[in-house]
Order: sequence, then C-alpha cells, then structure tokens
Amino acid sequence: MTLEGRRALVTGGNRGVGLEVVRQLRDLGTEVTLGSRNAATGATAAAGIGDGITWVELDVADPASVARAREQVGAVDILINNAGIYPRGRTSANDVERAWQVNFLGAWRVHQAFVGALRERGWGRIVNVSTGLAAGAAEREGGGVYPETKVALNALTRALAEELAGTGVLVNAISPGWCRTDMGGEKAPRSAEQGAASIVWGVTLPDDGPTGGFYYDGEPLPW
Repeated sequence: MTLEGRRALVTGGNRGVGLEVVRQLRDLGTEVTLGSRNAATGATAAAGIGDGITWVELDVADPASVARAREQVGAVDILINNAGIYPRGRTSANDVERAWQVNFLGAWRVHQAFVGALRERGWGRIVNVSTGLAAGAAEREGGGVYPETKVALNALTRALAEELAGTGVLVNAISPGWCRTDMGGEKAPRSAEQGAASIVWGVTLPDDGPTGGFYYDGEPLPW
C-alpha cells in the first residue's frame, strides 16, 4: 500500500521501534515528522534517516510542548502515539506519576491536539502503541506500573474509536512485541523492524478496516 501525500507524526520517534516506524512510513511515501522530547536527539535521528523526514521537539507529558508542536507541525493524517517510559525496579511516586503522564495522558493530549484536522479531512489512522503485557490482564505477572498504563491506553483507544465512528478515522492499539531496543534490551526475541511492522499494519488498514481493537502482527489480542 502506498501512502503518498499523507502526513504522519510519530511521538517518541527518535530511537528504537519509534525510529523504525518513521523509516517504514517514509518508505511507504509518507511525509513523516519525528517527535522527540530532546531537540538534539530528534535532529540527529531525522538526519540519520535522510530525505522525507522532519522533526519537532515534543514532550507529551507537557501540555505546552504539545501545543507548540501542533502549531509547528500543522495537520496530519496519521498519528502514532509511541512515546512511552518503563520504570524499573522499585518505583517512587514520581516514577508512577511520570509513567501515567507519558504513557496514558500523553497519548490523550496528542490525540486532542491533532484529531480535529483528521476529523475534518474525513480520513485518518491513529495507532496507540501498547504492549502484550496489557493482554489477558488477569493473568499477567510483573511489569509494575507500565502495563497498568497500557491497559488504560487500550481502554482509551476503544473510547476514541467510538467517538470517531463514521468519520473515516480508524483508531487501534497495537503491540510491537518485545523488541531489541534500549527499552527491550538485547535478549528480546524480536527486532525493531518486526515491532515497527506490527504498528505500521494499523496505518495501512483499508477504509473498512477494524477500529477500537488491540492487535499484534495483525492478529487481535484479548485484554
């Protein structure tokens, strides 16, 4: 599928799976803006991919930063809410608060900032990057606050999909799986390319494709 002429924003796009999503969307003909909390790393990451990539400083936990990014980027057709953090070990109250601000409220803020233009255009794809740790919530073990924020993100995905029903905008949560990245570590079984492909699947859905679901490599997950 070609996405020629479409414009995309990928939050947390400066490294790992997010950076590979940027690359794969660019290869499909999309004009991609890479969102990065740190301006220097964002600029370096965008330059490393080359043509067709711009970048914007974007801290999804900061409402003012999200508002500035919306002004700079303008309207988009594709929104990938990829920015996330995974507190490890003993977590403080600040760690928990930061995880909720980034993983859940950050996605909501970005959605609120950009969804108006998607609705007006009558076509759009929103992917909220989740985790397999949020599947089968009653059976999962470990993971601390991270999977809790992603279970909430899945619920938000369903609510947003209902809100946008009939507008031409599809909203889905997608797990990239456990990937070899800074977050996932070297022992992870999947590459960043495989994880990104799982996410990009949600962008290439046909107009009558699913919305409000939770998927991994194109297959539905329970949660």
